[in-house]
Amino acid sequence: MQNFIFISPNFPTNYWQFCRELKNNGMNVLGIGDQPYDELKPELKDSLNEYYKVGSLENYDEVYRAVAFFAFKYGRIDWLESNNEYWLERDAALRTDFHITSGFQTSDMPRIKYKSKMKEYYQKAGIATARYHMVDDYAGCKAFVDEVGYPVVVKPDNGVGASDTHRLSSDAQLKEFLVYKTAHHPDVEYIMEEFVRAEVNSYDAIIDANGNPIFEAGNVSPMSIMDIVNDNDNSIYYIIKDLPEDTRAAGRAAVKSFGVKSRFIHFEFFRMTEDQASMGKKGQIVALEVNMRPCGGFTPDMINFARSTNVYKIWADMIAFGGTDMPVGEHFYCPFAGRRDGKHFVYSHEQIMQKYQQNMRMVDRIPDALSGAMGNQMYVATFSTRAEMEQFYSDVLATTDAANAEAQKELSSILALGEPETAPAPVEKTAAPAAKPAAQPKPRKTTRTAKKK
Repeated sequence: MQNFIFISPNFPTNYWQFCRELKNNGMNVLGIGDQPYDELKPELKDSLNEYYKVGSLENYDEVYRAVAFFAFKYGRIDWLESNNEYWLERDAALRTDFHITSGFQTSDMPRIKYKSKMKEYYQKAGIATARYHMVDDYAGCKAFVDEVGYPVVVKPDNGVGASDTHRLSSDAQLKEFLVYKTAHHPDVEYIMEEFVRAEVNSYDAIIDANGNPIFEAGNVSPMSIMDIVNDNDNSIYYIIKDLPEDTRAAGRAAVKSFGVKSRFIHFEFFRMTEDQASMGKKGQIVALEVNMRPCGGFTPDMINFARSTNVYKIWADMIAFGGTDMPVGEHFYCPFAGRRDGKHFVYSHEQIMQKYQQNMRMVDRIPDALSGAMGNQMYVATFSTRAEMEQFYSDVLATTDAANAEAQKELSSILALGEPETAPAPVEKTAAPAAKPAAQPKPRKTTRTAKKK
């Protein structure tokens, strides 16, 4: 039986499904987290063979001892993963220290965590990138701005999501940012990039041990996550009904360039909404950044709804057997709408639910840790046509605020960008499993908290 250590299996709250599918495939699933065992979801408890509570996942020594305990008790650790951006470097360090060769090592981190390093590998794949400058002093930054023009975007070179991301539109704002950096983050390396007028298109895929995709999908973010966070705005994005061929080609080329194997990935690209001489024409794909984990929050569930499948199982099958025979069914648009608390919406929650009860797939409050980028109240639905999806967004996000008319006009213009004029690729058969599933072991009693020896 293979041993799989899942770091922080309780966050996001839907990640217990990865553990369940691993256990269903006959693997020994061992969790390490800082949440008390009694507070774990019952579904997660049932999906783990054993759980080790640490005082803090930030404490490397504690987590190291937890992994050592599991290795002593169960033998060689075959896999260690969190599927979480925040812990990518921690995961790699643990794999390196315990000689777990099934995933990225510490030496792999620069190209997949530092935005400046990513550009080299995107360029090797033949994908255009935005010009950039590593933030130094005012003179150096101003020289870059004189070359590319305002606005520019500044963010940590090694950062998670859109946190601490700034759009600078004047010399005064540049000076303010440099004062902020000196006062609050003097040791953080920031990257400054030319502003790209675009929407974000993603390539979401499960890659096997040979670097080949066994499942592919994608989402579109018409509104900038940076603006959503900085402006405390509502949030929208959607799983596209059929992955455009140029996104598929760019995603596959980047997978090869970055040397991705045995992972669930989320690669982000700009699709330009107007011509920019330094990068290309309207509609062209430009690199943004790679994320060596599933798209955040509830997106795996949304992909399931949009493709009538189970990506948790596809991923677990890839881990256990090298491939999958999980079918992919009818395709849909699957929009996410995140309402922000404090806004005055035209339609109440009850009215939205009544109108879209046949389409709704998930309705819930968003955890505080994710609300900055995703809003506070989420609605996830499926639709067969783009027009139905656009009406859904119009209804869910309509407000009575004075700025509502202008906001709705902007949203309509963004959605009106439409999709690339490319025919969807034929549905591909997923790779056959490398071996038949092992006989299911009898359920084992989950231990509350392993005691250190």
